Amino acid sequence: MSECTHDCSSCGAACPSREPQDLHEKPHELSKIGKVIAVVSGKGGVGKSLVTALTAVSVQRTGHTVGVLDADITGPSVPKMFGIRSRAEADDQGIYPAKSKLGTDIMSVNLLLENPSDPVIWRGPVIAGAVKQFWTDVIWGDDEYLFVDMPPGTGDVPLTVFQSIPVDGILIVTTPQELVSMIVEKAVKMAETMHVPILGLVENMSYAVCPDCGKHISVFGDSKIDEIAAKHGLPVLGRIPINPKLAAACDAGMVELFEGDWLDPAVRAILALGGHAE
Repeated sequence: MSECTHDCSSCGAACPSREPQDLHEKPHELSKIGKVIAVVSGKGGVGKSLVTALTAVSVQRTGHTVGVLDADITGPSVPKMFGIRSRAEADDQGIYPAKSKLGTDIMSVNLLLENPSDPVIWRGPVIAGAVKQFWTDVIWGDDEYLFVDMPPGTGDVPLTVFQSIPVDGILIVTTPQELVSMIVEKAVKMAETMHVPILGLVENMSYAVCPDCGKHISVFGDSKIDEIAAKHGLPVLGRIPINPKLAAACDAGMVELFEGDWLDPAVRAILALGGHAE
């Protein structure tokens, strides 16, 4: 074995003293981004986009500037929930996110398409590259909190996000079914592997409220979220009910008008991450 020259740039040895390589990309030079929070799950259909939108709106209501990066390239839904119908604009400096009615910055592939219903039929590396460009080429301006709505699973795009974007914390979204406990564990293990801090768990479709008596009805059976959280030493930061009014608000592009305090613990955790008291 040759003697160490202490020049890691030309050495391929797995030396304990080697500094880990930082693969994070720099954001656009005109962007001024505070904390980055990713919303993830190990599978689709659990409501990541809903949790992303509700959390972003809730944080903005505390008086902070917020942006949402829609990294779900093949299934973008964030613009519709915020009622954005215009396309993103660009000039020789970069791409500008669209703004919602209440001032949230939004960037999504749907804002670049001629027709929002056109499918994005791209291979994995192209999709991952597009997400990276949403970080490097978009002029986010001054957003104290940037939320990243992740695609499902643990494949190309989540890997690209965690490697390219300095994520400060993630929220893991789950639903009450027992099957989801395994899916949550996959998301937890990926975050641990990528050394990304986990803020906590949020359960969507947690229960329904009887309109007559107010009783909470466990539509999908008894929740397992407390057991899952205890197993991984994580806090439960929210339980979102099945709420027809909330669904209608999202469909109408008026998610910013929702009423509910289900995510207050998540908001406190995020504001603490940014050094802000609620």
